[in-house]
Amino acid sequence: MAIQTPKQRLANEKFYKKHEKQMGKPKPKTKKESPVSTGWIILLAFLIGGGAVLEIIRIFF
Repeated sequence: MAIQTPKQRLANEKFYKKHEKQMGKPKPKTKKESPVSTGWIILLAFLIGGGAVLEIIRIFF
């Protein structure tokens, strides 16, 4: 094992103390967000739905 300097040893002890409580516990689950905002999805649905309605109207009239 490599030799630690006193500065590294202190940093390792500090890290260990900070993360000791979390050891062995599962990580908290985070809510996954969609990469596309809701506003853009609504706009896309409006454009596609509106285009479909206009095509149906064009076919019958």
